[in-house]
Amino acid sequence: MDRVIEVAEFLNLAEGKPTAVFPLGLPVLLVRRGAEVRALENRCAHMGCPLTSGTLEGDILRCPCHDWRFNIRDGTFLDAPELSVKVYAAELRDGKVFVRIP
Repeated sequence: MDRVIEVAEFLNLAEGKPTAVFPLGLPVLLVRRGAEVRALENRCAHMGCPLTSGTLEGDILRCPCHDWRFNIRDGTFLDAPELSVKVYAAELRDGKVFVRIP
């Protein structure tokens, strides 16, 4: 059964700046894009490097360790779409960000 966990205050997330949170101890990366928040695994599919200090260009997040590029909307690795990082459903309620953890 999925659990919905409060992870952040929406206004505390800087636009386009990846932010790490740890619901239930899982490494999750939040990215605020306008009125939306994307949530994905905070570990590169290549060697597990934290994506927190990666660079964001539009919807593309570049891993700081080996330049792997991931789409923050669906988690796919641009150079090999069969590889990806997990994406979690993020919800906004009353100014708070919640992430659905399976």
